[in-house]
Amino acid sequence: MKFTINWLKDYLQTDASADEIVAAMTMAGLEVEDVENPAEKLKAFSVVKIVEAVQHPNADKLRVCQVETNQGRLEIVCGAPNARAGLTTIFAPIGTCVEALGVTLEARPVRGVVSNGMMCSYEELGLTGDSSGIIELPDDVAVGTSAAAALGIDDVTIDFEVTPNRPDWLGVNSIARELAARGLGKFSDRDIKETQGTFKSDIAVKSETTACPLFYGRLIKGVKNGPSPKWLQDRLKAIGLRPINALVDITNFISIDRARPLHVYDVAKLKGNIVARAGNDGESFVALDDKTYNVGAQMCVIADDSGVIGLGGVMGGVTTGCDENTTDVFVESAYFEPLSIFQTGRATGIQSDAKYRFERGVDPAFTKGGLDFATQMIVELCGGLASEIVKAGEVPAAPKAIDFNVSEVKRLTGIELGAGEIIKILDTLGFVSKDLGDGKLNILPPTWRGDVKLPADIVEDVARIHGFDKLPMATLSQPQNRNLISSDKIAFNLGRRALASFGYNEVVTWSFVKKDYAKLFGANLENKALEIANPINDELEYMRPSALINLIAAAQRNIDKGFKQLAIFEAGPIYLGDEPNDQKNVIAAIATGETRHWNGIIKPDVYSIQADMMALLAAMGVPTGGLMMANGASSHFHTGRAGQLKMGPKVVVAEFGQIHPRIAKALGVDQDIFAFEIFVDALPKAKQKPSKAKPKLELSQFMPFTRDYAFILDKDKAVSDLVRAITNADKTLISNVNVFDVYSGKGVEDGKVSIAIEVTIAPKANTLNDAEIDALNQKIITAAGKQNASLRV
Repeated sequence: MKFTINWLKDYLQTDASADEIVAAMTMAGLEVEDVENPAEKLKAFSVVKIVEAVQHPNADKLRVCQVETNQGRLEIVCGAPNARAGLTTIFAPIGTCVEALGVTLEARPVRGVVSNGMMCSYEELGLTGDSSGIIELPDDVAVGTSAAAALGIDDVTIDFEVTPNRPDWLGVNSIARELAARGLGKFSDRDIKETQGTFKSDIAVKSETTACPLFYGRLIKGVKNGPSPKWLQDRLKAIGLRPINALVDITNFISIDRARPLHVYDVAKLKGNIVARAGNDGESFVALDDKTYNVGAQMCVIADDSGVIGLGGVMGGVTTGCDENTTDVFVESAYFEPLSIFQTGRATGIQSDAKYRFERGVDPAFTKGGLDFATQMIVELCGGLASEIVKAGEVPAAPKAIDFNVSEVKRLTGIELGAGEIIKILDTLGFVSKDLGDGKLNILPPTWRGDVKLPADIVEDVARIHGFDKLPMATLSQPQNRNLISSDKIAFNLGRRALASFGYNEVVTWSFVKKDYAKLFGANLENKALEIANPINDELEYMRPSALINLIAAAQRNIDKGFKQLAIFEAGPIYLGDEPNDQKNVIAAIATGETRHWNGIIKPDVYSIQADMMALLAAMGVPTGGLMMANGASSHFHTGRAGQLKMGPKVVVAEFGQIHPRIAKALGVDQDIFAFEIFVDALPKAKQKPSKAKPKLELSQFMPFTRDYAFILDKDKAVSDLVRAITNADKTLISNVNVFDVYSGKGVEDGKVSIAIEVTIAPKANTLNDAEIDALNQKIITAAGKQNASLRV
C-alpha cells in the first residue's frame, strides 16, 4: 500500500516530518517497507533559463547554449530539438550522477566545445513525460528553483505492508485516523455530500446471489470524459498508477483514498438492466486486461441482457468500458462477500486492485458513501446530472458490541489504564464505548473494523495506540523445569539421528496420499472424515494411515531415475481417525535394492531390517526387555516374511518385514522392499532420559559358558514367550538366550516343533560348581514348562 504525505494531509492536520510519520506508523503496527523522497533524489537538479542558443560549429544536430543558472551563466552543449532562447528547463551541473543514464557528468568537450552541465528530459530524471526534448517549464518559474518543486513532485511516498486482518489500512483516511490516535495531529474526515438525484434512473439493479448482498448504483448523464486534472494525475502517478481518463482515475483515487472499489459502465454499451448473479457454466467474457475468462457457477458475475459484462468485485469487461466518447455512465458501488471474491480470484488467476480489497473485506456501511463520493467527483470534474439512487439488498449486519473488562488490558499487556483512558483511545479509532461501571465497558467496533470480535482484539488496539514502548519491563522467572524438550521428543530426535548414522536418508513428505493407496494400507474409505475437501491435486486426497505409503512412492520416483538401491526414513504423523488422539507419531523406514560387493551381492532382508529396527529402539533408550516378538503383521506386509513387536498381547509397538509384492507393484515398485514402522506413542517409556552415551561396560572376571537345550513346543505357540521365560529364569546368571534351530518332522509329534536354544551363563560372583549349575538347569526347564514346553529326549 502506497500513499503520499500530501495525500495523508487531506485527512490529518499535522506539521510532522516524514521521519516522524514513519516512526509513528511503526509504533502503531504499520510495517513501513520503503520511503521515497523525490526531492532528495533530485536535489542536485534545478531550474535554469536559456539566454542564447546558436548552432554548434562542428555538429548539425547540436546547439551551444548560454544558460542562466544558480551558479551563474554557463555554456552548455545540447542536442534537444527544442533547445531555444527563452526556454525555462531543468539543469544538472558538473559532478551530478544521472542515475537514468548511469553516468556522472564531467566537463568534457563535445565536438570541440566544452559543455558545463546538462539540460534534462523527463526520462533522464527517471520520470514519465514527453522526452522527445528537454523539459519545458512555465516562464515564471524562477531560476534556481529545485527541480522537485518546479515539477510538483516534492511529495514523499510511503510504502507499507498491510496485514490481512486490517483491510481498512488500504485506505488513506484510515491511516490518518491511526496516526491521529497516536497523537500526530488532528483527524478531519472528508466532507462527502449526498447528491440528490434530479430524475429516475433508466437502469435498475438486482442481486440474485448471496455473494453480493448489497448493490447501489446511479445514472449520470451528460458527462465529458477526458484527461483528469493535474492534481489527480499527480496523486496517482506518485503511487505508481498510470492516469487513464477522468472517470477511471476517479474510481482509482477513491479505491486508495477510502479503500472503496467502484466501477463505471458506459450506458451506451449496456443492454437492459444490471443484475448480480451466479455464473453459468459455458459463459465467458473479455475482461479489461483483454483476456477471455470462462465463468463458473461458483462465481459472482455482473450481467445485463447481453450476458456477462464483468466478474463482481474482481474485474469489469471491455464491452462496457468507458472511453473519451462516453457521455452517460452508470456508477456501481456494491458489497461482495470476501470468500466469493477469493475463490473467483483463485479460479481465474486475476490479480486486481478491487479483488485485493474485496477479498480482505471492505466497509459495508460505506457502500452508499462510496457512491456519493464518486458522484460528487464525477459531477465536479466531468459535469453531468445525477439520477436517483437505485438499490438491491441490504447493508450486512454491523459488528456486535463486546462486553469488556478493563482489567484485561493489565492482564494481557501489563499496562494499567483506567476506563476513561481506554475509552479515549478507542474513541479516536472510531469505536463507540459505554462505561457500565465497576471496570466494565460495552464497546461497539466501527463498521470498517470487522477484525475486532474478541476482548483481546480491543486490548491489542489499546496497547498499540498507548504505545508498545510503554509496555512495562519485567524479568522472566526462572523456569522450574529446565527440560524444555520432553523426554519423548528427545527420544524421537535421537531416533532420527541414529537412523541417519545407520546410512538411511531422511525424507519429508506430505501427510496426504491417494485414496486407493490409503485403502491398500488398511484405511476405511467409508470414513469421509479423513478425505480432503480441497486437495492440492488428485494424488493427495486422503490423510495417510501409514508413513510407508509415501516412502514407497519416493522409492519409486528414485528407481525411475536409476537410483535402485536406497534406504530412506521419515519421522512424522499418521492419521487413523479425525479425533485428536487418532493422530499418531511414527518412525518408518524402507530399504530396497542390492549392492555389488567384492564379498558378494549385499541386499536387505527381513533380518537386516529387524536388526536396524532393534538398534534404533536401543538408540532411543526404549526398554525392549519386556517386548515380545510375534509372527505376522498388517496386510500390506508379506505373509510369513513379517513380524510385530508387541507390549503385552494387544499393544503393537512396531511392525517389520517385506512389503507384499502386490502392494509394492500397486505403488509402482517391481523390486523387493523391506520396511519397519515404529508407533512411537505406544513405546514403553524409558526409566531415565535417553542419551547418546553408551552404558558403562562391566566385564566379569569369570569365564561365561553355554548350555544347549531342545524343547518340544506347540506350533501355534510364540517362541518369543519361551525365550523370555528362560531369560527371566535367573537374570543374574543368564546373559543371553538364542534360538539356533527349529525342526519339525520325523521324531517330532504332528502339531509340535522342536526349538533348539543356546543359553549363555555368565557368573559374576564366583565360578559355579556342579550343584549350582544343576539348580540353574532345573530353573530353566521349569520356566520352559510353564510355557507348555517339554525337554526333548
